[in-house]
Amino acid sequence: MLNIFYEEPEADRWLLFDRFPRRLVRRLRRGRQRVGGQMRIFLNLCAGLDRIGVHYRVNDYRHAKRNPRQLACIIGKPHVLDKIEWQNPILFGAAVFSHPSEDPHLLQRRPVKRVLLPGPWMKDMWKLHWDAAVAVWPVGIDTARWRPADKARKRFDVLLYDKLLWERAHNETHLIEPIRRKLADAGRSCREIRYGFYAEEEFQSALAECRTMIFLCEHETQGIAYQQALACDVPILAWDRGGCWRDPAFYPHRVRFAPVTSVPYWDERCGRTFASIAEFDDAWAQFWAECRSERFNPRAYILDNLTLEKCAQHYVQHARELADA
Repeated sequence: MLNIFYEEPEADRWLLFDRFPRRLVRRLRRGRQRVGGQMRIFLNLCAGLDRIGVHYRVNDYRHAKRNPRQLACIIGKPHVLDKIEWQNPILFGAAVFSHPSEDPHLLQRRPVKRVLLPGPWMKDMWKLHWDAAVAVWPVGIDTARWRPADKARKRFDVLLYDKLLWERAHNETHLIEPIRRKLADAGRSCREIRYGFYAEEEFQSALAECRTMIFLCEHETQGIAYQQALACDVPILAWDRGGCWRDPAFYPHRVRFAPVTSVPYWDERCGRTFASIAEFDDAWAQFWAECRSERFNPRAYILDNLTLEKCAQHYVQHARELADA
């Protein structure tokens, strides 16, 4: 049985224990909490473990304290590392912090035996600091929920997915707007969705109504949203500029690392990429022609590589290796 730990950080703001009534008020005002990327890692891992019949406890700190030799699987978030004074060996990730420099002495102050990172370029960046302690583990996609829609529902040619986090004004002017104009000039109908401003149900509905997706993101560590689109058999034209990791909290004054990618899990079945707006016209023409001829098979890529069951089994292998050690 696995001992799994995951919590969203929540602190008191004005009074002791006021986080509890504030949580209730948020629920009443905003409805159910939106699932972010890191929570989705936890939920999908649990779903995958259920599928393959592996039992687990969730946030049983008392059991961990009573059994200090048992492995603690801390999915995240990082504040859970400081929830108790851990004696258990720890498998940490993949809901980790951005860079080892945020906690450079973690491996000395906590019994972390392995750090799981969601994608290969992130492992390359982290291994410069922690080397053998890091490994790659992507979470699986729920292919029963994210599945192809009836073609009769397809009302739009393109879903423009906007996950541009930095240099917003520049990218709006020099990337998003030119793409909108080019699609309009080509007579392609378009629906848009922006990261952080939608519920998963809205994204699912949008995918059901769109024939293709254009994915705009500076980089992805795993890219759960675009993989959900692939699972729905929606081919993608992705902006993949490469180059340095440009998180402004780190670049260029603290960390310079290259190359990164916006599609870390990808092959020719998924779609096509372009590196700059100058390449967009040719990339779009080729991509659209190949979509019309049904050249792509994106769902097959997910079924071969990123199902709940396969990724959960991979996680269990990591846990067993550490438990045996």
